[in-house]
Amino acid sequence: MKARLILLFIFIVWSSTGLVAESSVTSPEAIVENYAAATDGQKQSLDGSSMEVEIHASLPKLKKKGRLHAMRRISKLGKITYEHLIFEGDGTVKNQVIARYLAGEMEAQKDPSPALAVTPANYKFKYKGVTEIEGRRAHVFAVAPKKKSVGLFKGEVWIDTATNLRVQESGYWVKNPSVFLKKVAFMRKYEIRDGISVPLQVASVVDTRVWGPAELEIDFSNFSVDATQPAQVSSDGQ
Repeated sequence: MKARLILLFIFIVWSSTGLVAESSVTSPEAIVENYAAATDGQKQSLDGSSMEVEIHASLPKLKKKGRLHAMRRISKLGKITYEHLIFEGDGTVKNQVIARYLAGEMEAQKDPSPALAVTPANYKFKYKGVTEIEGRRAHVFAVAPKKKSVGLFKGEVWIDTATNLRVQESGYWVKNPSVFLKKVAFMRKYEIRDGISVPLQVASVVDTRVWGPAELEIDFSNFSVDATQPAQVSSDGQ
């Protein structure tokens, strides 16, 4: 599956020698500070936005696959909802892989804890050099969490040199949220649109104890922000 090839690329990147060590007036410490400030400054930039989502998932050992197409909306208060869900494929993939991913994403959105942010407060940053992605130059940092907590990962962050925003994250979770999971590896790609870091693609391989590896590839498209969308309040206050 394409997702598996992408994840293999992640680990190749970690050990690659293709990064260019760039001498610059800006120190690695200053780059990280600028990145943290830029990230903090766009916390609510995606609120009131929508985008189409295409999710391909599979359980290779069981030879089962599924595909979901939906509209992903983020309310003015930051609540994620999915509309117009169209699914094709095996029911096990739908319920055990895709549904669990969507539920986990919405659950995480309820508690956007600062303790999970990829910042110097939670992570150690080590400068690796400069590379290019989709025609943009990016600083590459190896990151490692200062403690083992659910939601934190060890891997890399690629920071756009022009905007100080993330364009890629990759790695694996250092602590799994469930005893049914052995390991979760991922790569998240972003694109910079109008000064906002917007999700572009997520690839993930989850090693489960029951179903074996579960593979996910998620593509985002047609991003837009509705400036006229009213704030929504749900029954739980989100």
